[in-house]
Amino acid sequence: MKKIGLLSDTHGYWDEKYLKYFESCDEIWHAGDIGSLEVVEKLQQFRPLRAVYGNIDGQQMRQMFPCTTRFHIEDAEVIMKHIGGYPGKYDLSIKEELIANPPQLFISGHSHILKVKYDPQLKLLHINPGAAGKYGFHTVRTLVRFSVHQSVFSDLEVIELND
Repeated sequence: MKKIGLLSDTHGYWDEKYLKYFESCDEIWHAGDIGSLEVVEKLQQFRPLRAVYGNIDGQQMRQMFPCTTRFHIEDAEVIMKHIGGYPGKYDLSIKEELIANPPQLFISGHSHILKVKYDPQLKLLHINPGAAGKYGFHTVRTLVRFSVHQSVFSDLEVIELND
């Protein structure tokens, strides 16, 4: 079993609370709009990091991370892409891939809106962890934690970062 800490849209903002809430996690996943090398370095020093770049990320982030990543963990296939949409409204840049070969979990960011939704047509779980940074229209900063074991996702927790 692996415990995952998931965040997105930090926009260069670092909060020590990330480490506090991800203490029990085996890996940290960042769904883009990282915004600074400082955020990357601090997360990488703490736990193994998987990430994709977002639309605000410059060349440095784009050289370090892919636009889309597809990987396996605990017998589950995962796709992560910053601008990806959600069930019923997938972004055109990923829609064909999701339909042709759906993963068990699809993660996106970008909207700053926390969303966890199951897609019964593609039989996949979608998670957007909302925004962990302070830039944007959101009023509550959020993180997500969950477990994955033998291709089953469980124990999903939404963490609100109140200032």
